[in-house]
Amino acid sequence: MPGSRLAELEGSDLDLRVALVWLVRDEVGIDEDELGAARRRAMFVLAAGGDPHRELDDQSVAAERLAGELDSPDRRRALAEALDRLMAEAEGLPAVTASLGVLRSAPDLAWRSLALALLADEIAGQ
Repeated sequence: MPGSRLAELEGSDLDLRVALVWLVRDEVGIDEDELGAARRRAMFVLAAGGDPHRELDDQSVAAERLAGELDSPDRRRALAEALDRLMAEAEGLPAVTASLGVLRSAPDLAWRSLALALLADEIAGQ
């Protein structure tokens, strides 16, 4: 992961927690078929709640549903290790470092943030 991507995030208006876990999403080891099916089900939940393009957060029912479906100890461990690697690259980037610190100290929040990032990918692809 090039440090320049982290430097770009440092001054951005993005939700850093979601952006950071999005950067490492491929390192978590989620099979594409399983991910696709779980995202489709989460999108049905999202659509049932109204506008599927509304602003989401990690507490949304669709994000929680996706997080629950994809959860496993191995995947959480892989996410934690990927965030640790990002932390090693974040020296001199206080906002990125602070967000990584929050994610690393709150595994449930990190996992829900990953689900939100994966859901946002699905919405953006439509």
